[in-house]
Order: sequence, then structure tokens, then C-alpha cells
Amino acid sequence: MKDYLLNNWLEILGTVCGIVYLYQELKASIYMWVTGIIMPAISLFVYYEAGLYADFGINVYYLIAAVYGFLVWQFGKKKDQKELPITLTPKRKYGWLAVTFVLAFIAIGFILQTYTDSTVPWWDSFTTALSIVGMWMLARKWLEQWWAWVAVDAVSTILYIYKGIYFYAALYALYTLIAIYGYYKWKRLM
Repeated sequence: MKDYLLNNWLEILGTVCGIVYLYQELKASIYMWVTGIIMPAISLFVYYEAGLYADFGINVYYLIAAVYGFLVWQFGKKKDQKELPITLTPKRKYGWLAVTFVLAFIAIGFILQTYTDSTVPWWDSFTTALSIVGMWMLARKWLEQWWAWVAVDAVSTILYIYKGIYFYAALYALYTLIAIYGYYKWKRLM
């Protein structure tokens, strides 16, 4: 066990950052975006080593999205608002979100299957494509983003167990439960 801990210290550190991030997200705290820069930077190394190339790629996106999210939450509010409000996803955006998911899923899955040695290209693509959509929804502070994360987190838990990334598997199992709770908490905050 000691060797596992020593060899996987980045995974453990990333897990701790993930728990902090989740706590900050539940509180709808703008500081989650700072943690949202640190965690993906750590995760890049973990996912590359595990051969989860789409997860590696999505963490590059998470870094960029964290900067975008911080800017939107900080400066996207109206002058009379203290902070950007939690809102429902506008109905006109659902089609765009669905098309984005499907195109990203197909493109990422094809790339992973054709050009990498990934053993789980379509599952890795599913979580990555849905994460792209979920992160954009989170940056806009849309309530329904939580349901995207429930799906991503549940599938990721199984995927990480399969790949032997046990600390992240435990983290994402916790994320799944907290995402359900987060939906209802944000609904009350709304």
C-alpha cells in the first residue's frame, strides 16, 4: 500500500483538489475556478499515464474553461447584481448542446479508436464530450449542468475502476452522489 501511495501521489493530490473543488461548487463559490485550474493541471499527468487520452485532452479544456468561468462569474453579471445568478438552461440552447455533444462524441471516439492505443475509446469519448457540454453549462451557471455531471461521474467511476485509477474512481463515485445533491442545493439557491 505504501508503494501504491508513493507511486500515485499526483492522483491523491488531484483527488484532494477535486474534493475542495466540489465543496466550492456546491457553495457556488467563484473560488472553485482557481481550484479548477490546479486540479486539471495535476490530472493531465495521471490520465496520460493511464492511457486515457480523451480525459487528458478534456483537462486542457478544463484549464481554459476555468479561466473563462472565472471571468463570466466575475464580470458577466449585470451592474445591479452582486453575482451571476443561477438560472435554468434556456430552451433554445438544448439543441445546440445536443449537437455539440454528438459531434464531439463521434469526433473524439473516432480519433481515439483510429490514432491511439486506447482500450476504451468510446467510453472515454462519452465522458469527454459530455464534460465539454457540462463545463460550458456550469460557466453559464445553468442549473441543469448537474445532470450532465451525474452521467459523466457515474460512467467515469466505472471507467476508472476498470483502468485501475482507484483514488479517482472513489472521487468520481462521490462526485456522482454530490452532483445529485448539488442540483437540489442550487435549485434552492436559485
